[in-house]
Amino acid sequence: MQTLFTGTKPTADRLHLGNYFGALKPFVDLFPKYESFMMVADYHALTTMRSGEALCHNTLEVVRDYVAAGVDPGKVVLFKQSDVPEHTEMAWMFECLVSVPFLMLAHAYKDKVAKGEETNAGLFNYPMLMAADILLYDTDVVPVGEDQRQHVEYAREAASKFNNAYGETFKQPQERIMKDVAVVPGTDGRKMSKSYGNTIPLFGSKDEIVKAVMSIVTDSNAESPTNVYAIHALLRSREELADIYKANKGKYKALKESLIEDIEAMVAPMRQVREYISDDDVKRILKDGGERARARAVRKMNDVRTKVGIAF
Repeated sequence: MQTLFTGTKPTADRLHLGNYFGALKPFVDLFPKYESFMMVADYHALTTMRSGEALCHNTLEVVRDYVAAGVDPGKVVLFKQSDVPEHTEMAWMFECLVSVPFLMLAHAYKDKVAKGEETNAGLFNYPMLMAADILLYDTDVVPVGEDQRQHVEYAREAASKFNNAYGETFKQPQERIMKDVAVVPGTDGRKMSKSYGNTIPLFGSKDEIVKAVMSIVTDSNAESPTNVYAIHALLRSREELADIYKANKGKYKALKESLIEDIEAMVAPMRQVREYISDDDVKRILKDGGERARARAVRKMNDVRTKVGIAF
């Protein structure tokens, strides 16, 4: 059976529809077909987060969201990155194989530099830690958004560098991009992102969903609200939407209300499940997942250590 791997940074305490359709739902749909690993990337979060209390809180909330959205911890290895120290050890080895100019090409680093923002060494080395995350589990498939394709490309390059130096050790993982939902639009038409303040909360109350949807930017000169339709297309087929939008041509408020109803119909059952998942439940899930993930990572690292010459 092939291996599937995905990870999410707990930099926010609430997931939004972009997180769900861009990564979480594709993973939920795919995981039964694979040996699946789902990682809470808490070490990656340290490149931007400076509150231990917030990181701890966010981690619990994100896992609660995962499980409520359909991730079965009995069938998926759901774990925290920090519970498997082999990730940082492997990242160091990869860092010793790639060049500084190569890391300077990473989109996240280049974007920060282009904006004149301060960058830290963690962000600069980020691609190699992500490569370690993926490659330690002999991953075959990584579901990502189009804007994250480079992460998997970097993992393949790290695998090639190691294999060329020490012999065949790592697989070449492949990205799986869901073409229709790779980039989920936010309320302003840009990619849905907490940093843009344009999100629709996945587990928000109905009032919060109403407020977010009603704020979606529309073109007053258009017959159909493009941004509303782009989000709606994630919930209904094009054929169904054709009838709805034809019947409500020019009626933006009615179309937004239709979108609200469809979001609520999807979210309400998951919201109900989420209410019954306690912090203790989450901690038990992460403890079990961490032990299972580490057992797998240790086996891989034993081979790696022998090949690089640090194990006798």
